[in-house]
This record gives sequence, structure tokens and C-alpha cells, in this order.
Amino acid sequence: MKTAQETLEAARRRLIVALDVADGEAALAAASRLVGHVGMIKVGLELFVAEGPDVVRRLRTALPGLEVFLDLKLHDIPNTMRGAIRSARTLGVRFITVHAGSGVAHLRACVEEAGDTLGVLAVTVLTSQDEAACAEAGHTRGPAELVAIRAAVARAAGCAGLVCSGQELASVRTIAGDLACVVPGIRPAGGELGDQKRVMTPHAAILAGAGYLVVGRPILGAEDPVAAADAIVAEMSAALGE
Repeated sequence: MKTAQETLEAARRRLIVALDVADGEAALAAASRLVGHVGMIKVGLELFVAEGPDVVRRLRTALPGLEVFLDLKLHDIPNTMRGAIRSARTLGVRFITVHAGSGVAHLRACVEEAGDTLGVLAVTVLTSQDEAACAEAGHTRGPAELVAIRAAVARAAGCAGLVCSGQELASVRTIAGDLACVVPGIRPAGGELGDQKRVMTPHAAILAGAGYLVVGRPILGAEDPVAAADAIVAEMSAALGE
């Protein structure tokens, strides 16, 4: 049985902070404050487009204790996706995202190119999308059904994991098997929703089977980001201990 400290450390390794900032200096400053308080940092489109691959190299060099999750949501023809994965593989990142809507062949090409060192995560349905948004996009199925279909695609393609909202976790766990479920749209109880639609608290997401939680504004936008991260880790740890 794990000690309380071991459970706390396990929770910390499963917390990913989204560096949704405008430039590399802001990213380094934010990430530096959180060393020892979170396990991974996420570089998304805003930061990657602004700074390019160099920002990932800078983060990896300056903060070797933090793993990096490259969230680019690749969606293109297999050959182009292979090329992007091949380039990402040289950066030393732990995970990269691709859209599960690409289908099994596309995802399998990414997995093959990623090899053993880079984990491909399949994005199912964005947490900012609800039933209405899916209908507007031309889907005849709602978020829950789309997530289930795309979770099966991710498993068939051999992905390392998938990205879904906490609200779909219970059903996804039975489909995904041992795939890691990465859950964005995490909001502490009473927190602002922002542009998120399908959200869940850290405690509930861990109990539902989340492998990793992605949190951005509730930590970076807090008056004390370190205290905010520690509070979320404590909530995750409590769920792991139940």
C-alpha cells in the first residue's frame, strides 16, 4: 500500500499544466515556478506558432525535471502527419496530439513514425464542443457517441492514449482498455468555466479513471499559481487514496 507521500507524488506526476501564454519568456517563467509542483507542461498552438520548436528545446534544457506534452492536434494526410511526427520525435517530448477523426490508417501511420519514445494521443471531441457544436459541424452523433467511436479508433491504431472530457470517462474506459486517458476541461469546484462546455472537477475525474489531468487558467490565472497547483494535486491525491 502506498504511503500518503507516495500517493501525493503519483498525483503530481499526473497533473499537466497548459502553458497557454504568448511567448517563450512567459512560458519559461511560468514553468519554472511550477517545478516540483506538477509533472508535465503542455505546449499548445499559440506558443508553438509564436516560437516554433525552439521553445520546446528551451523548456527541455532549462527544466529537465518537467516532461513536455506537445498539443498540436495534427490532422492531415498520413504522409504529412508522419513528417510532423518525425520532426517532433527529435524534440524529446513525452506526448503529441493528433485528431482521432482522421481514422485508423492515419493514426496508425503516426504511431509507427513515433516509435517507442513518443506517445501519440488521439483527440476525440474538444471539451469546448457540446451537442449543438457537433451538430453545427455536420455530425449526426453527439459528443458521447463520437468519443466512443474515436476511442475505439485510437485503440485499434495502437495509440498511447486519448484525450476526452471527464464526462465520457466511464464509458471510454471500457473501450480504451489500457490506453492513458488525458482529460482537459478540468475546473475546481466553483471555478469559472471560460470557453469550456464539458467539464469535471479534479477529484471526480481521477475517480472516473483519468490518467492525466490538463489544467491551464485555474493555475496560471490564479493569484498564486503554485498554491493553485498544490490544491489540485491534493484533490487528485485524495481521490487516488479512496
